Amino acid sequence: MNGYPLVLLLLLSFTFGQCVCADEATPVSPAEPVRGTTSARPNIVIVYTDDQAAWAVGTAVQRGWFDDVAKAATPNIDRLASEGAIFRNFFCTTPVCSPARAAFMTGRYASEFGITDFIPQPGHKLYDEDNQVALDPDKSITFAEVLQQNGYQTGLVGKWHLGDWTAKGSERLHPTHHGFDYFMGLTGGGTTPSNPELEEEGKVRKFTGLTIDILADRALKFIERSRDKPFLLCLNTRAPHGAWLPVAPEDWQPYDGLDAKIPNPDYPDLNITKMKKQMREYLASTGGVDRNIGRVLGLLDELQLVENTVVIFTSDHGYNMGHNGFWHKGNGIWATRQPPRESHRGTRAISAKYRPNLDDHSLRVPMIIRWPGVVKAGTEIESTATSLDFFPTVLNMTRLALPENLRLRGRTLLPLLKGKAPPDWDQNLYAEYHMTNYAHADLRCYRTPQFKLVVDSRNAGRNEFFDLKADPGETRNLIADHSPEIQSAIKKLTQRLESTRSEIENAHVR
Repeated sequence: MNGYPLVLLLLLSFTFGQCVCADEATPVSPAEPVRGTTSARPNIVIVYTDDQAAWAVGTAVQRGWFDDVAKAATPNIDRLASEGAIFRNFFCTTPVCSPARAAFMTGRYASEFGITDFIPQPGHKLYDEDNQVALDPDKSITFAEVLQQNGYQTGLVGKWHLGDWTAKGSERLHPTHHGFDYFMGLTGGGTTPSNPELEEEGKVRKFTGLTIDILADRALKFIERSRDKPFLLCLNTRAPHGAWLPVAPEDWQPYDGLDAKIPNPDYPDLNITKMKKQMREYLASTGGVDRNIGRVLGLLDELQLVENTVVIFTSDHGYNMGHNGFWHKGNGIWATRQPPRESHRGTRAISAKYRPNLDDHSLRVPMIIRWPGVVKAGTEIESTATSLDFFPTVLNMTRLALPENLRLRGRTLLPLLKGKAPPDWDQNLYAEYHMTNYAHADLRCYRTPQFKLVVDSRNAGRNEFFDLKADPGETRNLIADHSPEIQSAIKKLTQRLESTRSEIENAHVR
């Protein structure tokens, strides 16, 4: 999208369910830097991992936020948390790859662009070249586009997963048409953890080595050649998406022979041996992510870019590893030896092994932001925030304007990052997942800090209601509880859910 006015501004925070337009913001002087930075235009480095749960970060377990899983060995991510801010309640809005990524990049719900489930790539049994789903560059604007049009050098290394540009006539779906000057990485949603096929300089070829290391190599080169101008780097790792092995010996070492702690070991018929094995392999894969984050941080130190570079670590969605009897994400897979019948929550499945869900562990993601001079080291943020907030936050960080008439669903996180949470900060979350691949479910949830309602409008009898204060693990479905307090809360959340759903479905997408 070209031709929008370039006016510097501070974005105003706004409540959930509202949008912000460019003319609602307050302009500021182009020469005025954000307090504590050396320039009004900091570099932005985003490490955006795939399938990494909030509990798969060592510092989160160490702080006691999660006490039912094996601790991940992530010293470099832990370093980021100690030098910046870590969010305890940060969520995606759809817990599978493509829609989560669309929301992250655009600041809008992915369903507004017709992206509701993961997008199959060529070679996948569900791939349909004649019925492509994609993020249309003519109907969307990403935060990368705004930075690019304002003089930032922009690079994406790794996974995009928002459309197949390799199909004839679909070249316009390439990441370079979404705001990135440079792209190197996956042409679809997945590849192997070693010796992958990747695109570089417009050509797809097979590489030798570990995928996580190859991608990090290109990210480091991008930083080196962009060091003299403001830059945006998105390092979208493949890991810790399965398959998890092989990994480097040093990444496997902390888990070699470990009797891995898993959640819900007493869940009926849980395949404990399998879950412990998968836990070790999954955490080893996060080790490769962490090791390469260390390489990125080391280069920023070496090039003396630390003081003027914002480093952000997050993931597309969460993950489960035996939690409530299943593993995987929004399109969960039963971790029991046989899929349960009566206790199956969430779908009349095409394949009984799937367990579509909007559980917190699928929605909650890690979020760490290091911003020297602005964010106090060691900050912990309890307030609820979502990936929709990322777009306005990046523009606020870089002091750039919204494209004219663009409407976003999120709000700037700067007040939280500066330790000044507004008293009226909306702590509620609306999330959705229309599952069409493998199983059928039409899930929406409305979550407050105390209660959570999940509605499946496709499958009768599959609704859920949880008291998160009394039952943070979401183990007791209270939807049929007839107590006045519960029924009153269900009614209120139902009204909020339906109001939000209606507003989103009737919104005009630009």
